[in-house]
Amino acid sequence: MTTNTLVDTSESVSASVEMRVCTDPDSGREFVRMIVVGSPKAVVKIIHSLHVKHFAEVNEWSPPVSTKKPGEVMRILIKKVFID
Repeated sequence: MTTNTLVDTSESVSASVEMRVCTDPDSGREFVRMIVVGSPKAVVKIIHSLHVKHFAEVNEWSPPVSTKKPGEVMRILIKKVFID
């Protein structure tokens, strides 16, 4: 598992991104799950930033889900990767 914290100091927003790999050995593919957690504004900013870099379409992310922390949401993206 890889966890990174992304901070944009120009607007004082931050969000953390967590990546996990799920394997399906019979199909030769792996599913990577990325989770972005932060304020709604920060999460949207990260998702749009990744979209501009052609990483994922905005509509591929899950809807925002509230966390136990007030004012915090998470959104999930699952990408399929074929393994040689």
